[in-house]
Amino acid sequence: MPEPLKNLLHQALVADMADRIAAQAPAFDRDRFAALATRGLDALELMERAALIRDALFATLPGDFPQAAAILKASLPASGRRGLSGWMLLPVNQFIAARGPDHFELGLDLLKALTPHFTAEYGIRPFIHRGQQRALAIISAWVSDPDRHVRRLASEGTRPRLPWAMRLPQLVKDPAPILPIVTALVDDPEDYVRRSVANSLNDIAKDHPDLVAAFIAGHIEAASEERRRLLKHASRTLLKNGHAQALANFGFGAAASLACDLRLRNAKVIFGEGLDFQIRVTNVGDTAQSLMIDYAIHHMKSDGSLSPKVFKFKTIALAPGQSQSIERRHAMRPITTRRYYPGEHRIAILINGAEIASERFLLVMPSSDPG
Repeated sequence: MPEPLKNLLHQALVADMADRIAAQAPAFDRDRFAALATRGLDALELMERAALIRDALFATLPGDFPQAAAILKASLPASGRRGLSGWMLLPVNQFIAARGPDHFELGLDLLKALTPHFTAEYGIRPFIHRGQQRALAIISAWVSDPDRHVRRLASEGTRPRLPWAMRLPQLVKDPAPILPIVTALVDDPEDYVRRSVANSLNDIAKDHPDLVAAFIAGHIEAASEERRRLLKHASRTLLKNGHAQALANFGFGAAASLACDLRLRNAKVIFGEGLDFQIRVTNVGDTAQSLMIDYAIHHMKSDGSLSPKVFKFKTIALAPGQSQSIERRHAMRPITTRRYYPGEHRIAILINGAEIASERFLLVMPSSDPG
């Protein structure tokens, strides 16, 4: 069983953190910091532990933010010297997010210095929320930074709907101010950065699908293989939703003149096992077709209604009269992001965004009665 995430912040890490700060600031009360940062630590979850350590920083670093920022920056690794790095910097992020916006340029500069040693996209979001135009004027300059982590921070930190982070409602409503950032990074030499750009565009697509489809159309002609992969990843929500322009961007037209036979090998699925199914797709038209095949599992909810979740299946090309059979097992087992309920579910086959076949199946929870 994997180690719980909360254990990434532990007492030994706090002691090490105290030593690394004290090495750069002899007046820092490392013992008081360690005592405050570990009081009740073991009973807390990850973000609660980070907040406890952040509060210990509040209590032991100077109340004057510029002085505190100077200590924290000096405590980062440099020239082979050990310093604050990795998960130690999660509570530092929280410290800067809370105190930094009152010292705008200084706070953002500290996050820029921090990000090569740990992600800082959560820390910059309060700055954007406080003063979007001012923050983006600074962050936009990072797209040409020689450090890939800084360039990625420019993209990742400005995502309108970054998971597990403060939402940026102004950018959800109008993402135009961050389009120059993603445009500047669309051909970044690092896949690490390009994937962040794709995720930012995918965020935008959830609220402005036509805008992103048009952006993709404007950047796909003569695109390199790397850029094409980025644009397709950025289009994943649009493609799953069958957005016509997004499908056309990648050569998928409206599904037509197709026959699809869907067969379930087990219409009754025991939870913990899987649904085995096969499809046979035939092009009954007189022109070749490129087909993006997905499937949706319509899960039963607690109120008895069904909620679909789309999964990628396969992309194929069929000549006129050609058929292809495809098999798949879809696992139905415990996951942290979904609660399963017994009862009738549905599987639907989607071709180029359109539902073309479906069947119902029964999900059964195993009995806890050994008899």
